[in-house]
Amino acid sequence: MGGPPVLIVGAGPIGLTLALELARFDVPTVVLDAKPELTREGSRAIVLARHALATFVRLGCGGPMLEKAIVLSRARTYFRDTELFCVEFPREREGELPRFVNLQQTYTEAALLDEAARTPMVALRWGARVSDLRQDREGVTVVVAGGNEVRGSYVVGCDGARSTLRDLLGVGFPGRTHHDRFLIADVRAAMPFPRDERRFFFDPPQNPGRTMLVHPQPDDEWRIDWQVPGDTDAEEERRSGRLHERIRRVVGHGDYYELAWLTAYRFHQRVADRWRVGRALLAGDAAHLFSPFGARGLNSGVEDAVNLGWRLALVRAGDADDRLLDGYELERRHAAFENLRATAATMRFMAPPTALHRLARDTIVRGSVRSAFLRRRVDSGRLSEPAVYGASDGVIGRPLPMEIPARPLVHGFATAGLHGRDVLVRPDGYVARWLEGDAEAAVAEILRAPSGAL
Repeated sequence: MGGPPVLIVGAGPIGLTLALELARFDVPTVVLDAKPELTREGSRAIVLARHALATFVRLGCGGPMLEKAIVLSRARTYFRDTELFCVEFPREREGELPRFVNLQQTYTEAALLDEAARTPMVALRWGARVSDLRQDREGVTVVVAGGNEVRGSYVVGCDGARSTLRDLLGVGFPGRTHHDRFLIADVRAAMPFPRDERRFFFDPPQNPGRTMLVHPQPDDEWRIDWQVPGDTDAEEERRSGRLHERIRRVVGHGDYYELAWLTAYRFHQRVADRWRVGRALLAGDAAHLFSPFGARGLNSGVEDAVNLGWRLALVRAGDADDRLLDGYELERRHAAFENLRATAATMRFMAPPTALHRLARDTIVRGSVRSAFLRRRVDSGRLSEPAVYGASDGVIGRPLPMEIPARPLVHGFATAGLHGRDVLVRPDGYVARWLEGDAEAAVAEILRAPSGAL
């Protein structure tokens, strides 16, 4: 397929996923990253959901992730030392992907980078800090460090919360920042917890009056998240010995541990005003930020890449009108606001913004020890699920169930049998419509539609 490559700013998981997704359609990409090389930065986005794993498996890099990851069997929620409820994650069919796994983002990125290195369509340039952007009717020109210019057909900003591309486009990033901070430590230790469970605590003895989350990780590591006052400084916690005491209260007095990574930061709830400006688009944290309780950040970003990939490929090839790209913003921005609502509700419950909110939260949590009704109102994070697009009837606008085989059609579309009828499946795995007539004509109709959105 001729023509300039698609430029991707940011060599993180979302940028690399998009590059590999485009390679499926023989679209060349140039991935530009300001860093001199991949850096290890602790756990960060730790939880991978089944739909993201399915994408990575399809792209050829899911195997190493699954071999390394910790499969989560359940998530437990406590008030102090009393368990309130437990959510199970069973695998109902043999060979089915786990619903959730824990894997440090470093390993996710490494597997993606290895696959990108094996993919001729992907060119990766480190030390390429973007400083300017120009657009015209035929393409985009990106200026990188040293004044060098790179020409592309489109450019996608996957460069994170402080996105340079978003700033160059002049796109607003409204939302809010939570006052409380969260102190996060990756610790190598023998913990008194099963290694396949996520444990969330309200008002635990180890962090009274606030929350604490404990996650198992590969390499005998555990991630501990403490909700802390807004002025907490991670390095001061380390220097003062307070961090040591925090960890010992979780690990057990006298037990050995090794600190692998430490950070403290506030969480943000933001959605970019626009996700498309001409031939420039935004994806992942450059387009949206959510608090991590619910694992909606990276997993949602992978959905961005999958939704955008097929649209870019078909528009670039001339098989679809340019307006098909508008459907990306329509669908994924809607999904972002759904994620925002879910994570905002969790943060209001975890970190009440007013005295009245705190009174209500404390009443619910304390009462939930005895009341099943109140227990159902405890919010310790609504875990990530695939987005639903349009006015779904339970089938249309949802991903095709993974166990159902699809029959390839044209332009990456497919057909499948579902509930005794045929459906048309988009290249991103979403069911587009029930099929009543010619399947190829139905594809052509979608590609001629104003946005191709469901």
